[in-house]
This record gives sequence, C-alpha cells and structure tokens, in this order.
Amino acid sequence: MTAKVHKKVQRLVGSPTRRQEYSASTRKALVEVATDLFTERGYAGTSLDEIVAGARVTKGALYHHFSGKQALFESVFERVEEDASKTINRAVRDARDPWEKAVAGLRSFLDVVQQDDYRRIVIQEGPAVLGYERYREQEERSTFGIVQEIVSGVLEAYALEHSMVETFSRVFFGAMSAAGAAVSSAEDAKRASAEVEAAIVFILAGLRNMAESGEGLPSPDDLA
Repeated sequence: MTAKVHKKVQRLVGSPTRRQEYSASTRKALVEVATDLFTERGYAGTSLDEIVAGARVTKGALYHHFSGKQALFESVFERVEEDASKTINRAVRDARDPWEKAVAGLRSFLDVVQQDDYRRIVIQEGPAVLGYERYREQEERSTFGIVQEIVSGVLEAYALEHSMVETFSRVFFGAMSAAGAAVSSAEDAKRASAEVEAAIVFILAGLRNMAESGEGLPSPDDLA
C-alpha cells in the first residue's frame, strides 16, 4: 500500500482521537489497578476509592466506564481468563499431535491455576461475585473452546457423533475445572498439580491405547 493510499484509508476509517486514546488508557489503568487489588485483597476487601487512587483518576471517570465495582470486577475477570486462554492456546498450538496437545493443554492449565491472579479472581472470587450462571458462562466463553478442540482431536480416531464429542468435552471440562479448584486451594500446589496431571494423563493413555488397538468406545445405545 502506497503512502498516498494509506493516508486516504486513514481519512476514511478515522484514527483514534486524543480523547478516545485517553479514555482507553483510563479504562486500561482502572482494570490493571483493580486486578492487582482484587488479587491481593479480594473483592470485598477492595474499595472503589482505592482503585481510582491507584489509577490516578476520578471516581466520575470510573463510572464513565463501569456501572460499579461488580462491572469492573467482571472486566478484570474477563481479562484474566483471556490471558489464561492465550497461554493455554500457545501451549496447544506448539504440540505436534492430538495426544501431545491434550497433555500440553493440561499442563499449561495447571500452571495457570497456580498463578495468584487466576487463583484469587477466577477460582476463589468469581463464582460468588458473578453468580454461578454468569461465572460458568464467562468460563465457557474463554476456555471451553480450547478443551473442545483438544477432546475433538483425541476422539477423532473414533468417528463419534458430534453430540458425543460435545458430551466428552463437557465431562473433561468439568474435570479440569474441579481439578483447577483443588490445585489452587492445596497447601502444596505443585504436588497437587502433579497428582492431577498423573490422573488425567492415565485416562488419556487409556483412550489412546483403545484407539491404537482398534477397540471402539461404547455408544449410548450399547449401554441402554
């Protein structure tokens, strides 16, 4: 693209104004400060006065972007989940086959749940502040897609119906969520993480052996 054409495109699309840039930087500062405070003190132990003081903005500026503390917390929650998803996605993307993807995704997830911000904001505070339904909705929006991709790859050899892949994904997702909560609250998080990894890898190894031996998985009709 020539400089002349580039300038024309900029005029048509419009570049951010100084006010828009300031507004974006204000929102970013509020979310960053709130992330640190919610991680350190929790939702109930953090006041809006402390957040605006840390971000060096007025309370009016905060209310311009967020309706209140819960709305700000939700943005913080989304940011922490988004960062976690990117981390897990990178680990999965670098793996060579579906089995390695599954193990790499699991290990990355278990590393993430040991991070202070994820443990406090997503696992400990999220369900209470957002409510169970909203919490699950946010969690599935960010990490369920990764789990579904992993499970689909692992089960590819079985040529299962889409509904069964969806069921396996939800079961595996539930297991990982429960495992994450257990690891994050354990006195020895590294030990708990290693035990969870060993258990899930054992299950995955069983599926892999069945696939390589040509043994099929039972269908719902077989169990009826």
